[in-house]
Amino acid sequence: MTFDYKKGYKEFYLPPKVPGIAEIPTMNYVAVRGKGNPNDPDREYKRAMSLLYGISFTIKMSYKGSHRIEGYFPYVVPPLEGLWWQDGISGIDYAHKDSFQWISMIRLPEFVTKEEFDWAVREAETKKQTDFSRAEFFTYNEGLCVQCMHIGSYDDEPATLRKMEAFLSENGYQPDFSGERLHHEIYLSDPRRTAPERLKTVIRQPIKRI
Repeated sequence: MTFDYKKGYKEFYLPPKVPGIAEIPTMNYVAVRGKGNPNDPDREYKRAMSLLYGISFTIKMSYKGSHRIEGYFPYVVPPLEGLWWQDGISGIDYAHKDSFQWISMIRLPEFVTKEEFDWAVREAETKKQTDFSRAEFFTYNEGLCVQCMHIGSYDDEPATLRKMEAFLSENGYQPDFSGERLHHEIYLSDPRRTAPERLKTVIRQPIKRI
């Protein structure tokens, strides 16, 4: 049976449309760092996507080749995720997307060690004749967070964030942003095939008790 992380870990990928608290465990990702508006025509963000999916599918399809990964099991490639921040700002200012810094990432299955990741980078470079050196093995220890399912355009996310802020205030929590704890989004819909008003995005932010 093919394992689907969204279904196997619904508490992380399919939260309700009302804010809630979650303790997020440490996870490993293939990640690419960048900066600037993801919609800019220079396509840095789009190039990052090709690297992420190139590595992810190299690992997923490894069972068809001669390389065997210990502990491998069939799985659905997890959804695209992103960590976002801006210098000098706590949280996110959607009005100034040009100042975005980001880490785009896709979760790696538990059987992917750093050594297997390095193999996948070499394999992808050989097969695709592309430089994958920007892709990194990234471990993120997220911890205590508030999260919520946002339905709609990415530009409408501030309304959902206001609901999350009100929830925190009412329940004795506050945001806990730092260089290691960042605004986090998980993209469950393909914007190329989904109307903006129907996009599903998990929004997650680090918190602490007041």
